[in-house]
Amino acid sequence: MQDHALPPSNSYRWVQLVLGVVCMTMIANLQYGWTFFVGPMQKLNGWERTGIQVAFTIFILTETWLVPIEGWFVDKYGPKAVTLFGGLLCGIGWVMNAYATSLPMLYVAAAVAGTGAGAVYGTCVGNSLKWFPDKRGLAAGITAAGFGAGSALTVVPIQMVIANYGYQSAFLWFGIGQGLIVMLVALFLSSPAKGQVPAIARVSLARRDFAPKEMVSTPVFWVMYAMFVMMAAGGLMATAQLGPIAADFKVGNVPVSILGLTLPALTFAATIDRVLNGLTRPFFGWVSDHLGRENTMFVAFSIEAAGIYALSVFGQNPFLFVVLTGLVFFAWGEIYSLFPATCADTFGTKYAATNAGLLYTAKGTAALLVPFTSVLTEMTGSWHAVFLTAAGMNLAAAVLALVVLKPMRASYVQGAPTVQRVAAAAQP
Repeated sequence: MQDHALPPSNSYRWVQLVLGVVCMTMIANLQYGWTFFVGPMQKLNGWERTGIQVAFTIFILTETWLVPIEGWFVDKYGPKAVTLFGGLLCGIGWVMNAYATSLPMLYVAAAVAGTGAGAVYGTCVGNSLKWFPDKRGLAAGITAAGFGAGSALTVVPIQMVIANYGYQSAFLWFGIGQGLIVMLVALFLSSPAKGQVPAIARVSLARRDFAPKEMVSTPVFWVMYAMFVMMAAGGLMATAQLGPIAADFKVGNVPVSILGLTLPALTFAATIDRVLNGLTRPFFGWVSDHLGRENTMFVAFSIEAAGIYALSVFGQNPFLFVVLTGLVFFAWGEIYSLFPATCADTFGTKYAATNAGLLYTAKGTAALLVPFTSVLTEMTGSWHAVFLTAAGMNLAAAVLALVVLKPMRASYVQGAPTVQRVAAAAQP
């Protein structure tokens, strides 16, 4: 059962894309704002940093591993109800964080928020793939940009609320506000019906629409999954540990001036990182629409490896800390447009939300490595080993993109006749 179809309109799909971006922006702080709460929670409650970061891992796991189930509901019933439910859970999760007085309570709150965030994220990305079969990389990138850059505008407000009113108030106020906005926007979301998407002028790479069970039985899926894990691990480490890294490097509160703007290094880095992490998603998505998915992966993943290594060497310089973390996030965020687009290219769009959700669980698998970064740092006394490991995984993913995935996908697609899907042309 799909949402009631409106008359065909090319502009209407852009409205749907914007609505998805708004939803993604509202849930971005659940992941990207977390680093600002770690220190205050540790100081007030006496919890170990490693124990607090377990909550982040739980959030990522529930945000990703439940997306295939949520995606199934989207594919079958449309995006409205799933996003409405997700927005409610996002708000409840952060309200629970505000009142958590023990680590187990924090973990339960993380699971609730993660389930809600996954419902919203999976719905919006899957819906963009369906509305834009002709611009998958760009559409997925624009949608994912809301999640990557959405928290940039609230970096300073969240820090101010934490400093002046305590981290509990920040959790409470932002949780309620973000959740309510998602629920309101959800009421206007819909899936495309026949005749609502533009004609596809070229032959689709997908042989046909693969059901989720069929997709996971192919080696192409598991190669992409392994690459996704390798790439996601380094970025999640930087996301969760940016505050602690800045503190250990002793640069967090050092003023940095760029283009006439002066801010503490951590605040500057967090703001720029989120903006670049958002911009990279539509940028590399658009590039991949023209130059090919694997070619784009190789370039972006290689830049990420170089950026992480450079941060380990030069990160104790406040200015370079800001610049290099920006480079790391710019070369990392594109995975959230390239992998969904590649998945839809290969396995079709009928089950796009579910299939992209299954691939997205790789982010959850990668999150299992985040707590070990704190352990490894405590064992070695520095972040150097963590950075080298992350850089190595990124470089391996870059090589796999060209050497393994590209020929494998080409051989796989050529193994059977492709199917040309032509929908009715949308009205200009």
